[in-house]
Amino acid sequence: MVKEMTENLPYKRILLKLGGESLCGSQSSGINDAVLSRLASEIKGVQGFGVQIAIVIGGGNIFRGGQATQKGMDRTTADYMGMLATVINALALQDALERSGVFTRVLTAIEMHEIAEPYIRRRAIRHLEKGRIVIFAAGTGNPYFTTDTAASLRALEIQADVILKATKVDGVYDKDPMTHDDAMRFEKLTYLEVLEKGLKVMDTTAISMCMDNRLPIIVFNLFKKGNLRDVVKGVHLGTLVK
Repeated sequence: MVKEMTENLPYKRILLKLGGESLCGSQSSGINDAVLSRLASEIKGVQGFGVQIAIVIGGGNIFRGGQATQKGMDRTTADYMGMLATVINALALQDALERSGVFTRVLTAIEMHEIAEPYIRRRAIRHLEKGRIVIFAAGTGNPYFTTDTAASLRALEIQADVILKATKVDGVYDKDPMTHDDAMRFEKLTYLEVLEKGLKVMDTTAISMCMDNRLPIIVFNLFKKGNLRDVVKGVHLGTLVK
């Protein structure tokens, strides 16, 4: 039954990119338990279709390396601190998913054997094939690379069908829709349009990697209930970049 459901879906293996701020909820920082539980429920629902799910999560709700650098902190130090923040978020999400009954593995780009597995591509793919959700933490393991770039890299390595970039708005706009009433949403964009227009979809390195390898990106609103399920089922939501 699960196999039949998966065969009817446009995406069999997805990479979900979550910003660390998505865990804040109404808080200014930290992890909101209610948001965490709702996220786990949405992800579990999609996994029930038989879709293989990998996740990359940021750490901006705990530490923002860019802001620390502006205040004088060494860039490399700040980036490593940001990577550790992503590990905290990954463990929190793993706990929420496993409390909801979903087997989950955290794989880190920086080895820390006591709390997570080291990232090994073949191991990650094997976990996915066994129906486990895989959370990639600590970015790429290198400073000067964002978690957007980590998402593109991991998606390509595991041969994901699509990157689902979860945001607080329903797609990509020509200007900030939170502050401009006349902001226009794009239904579809090419990679070059994103780069040429300087649109804040993902950083330029991440977009270039996706463009070079023809990996589509869907930017959608994660905070509307059922959106993740609908996107995975092929319903056109948000903005498609390809």
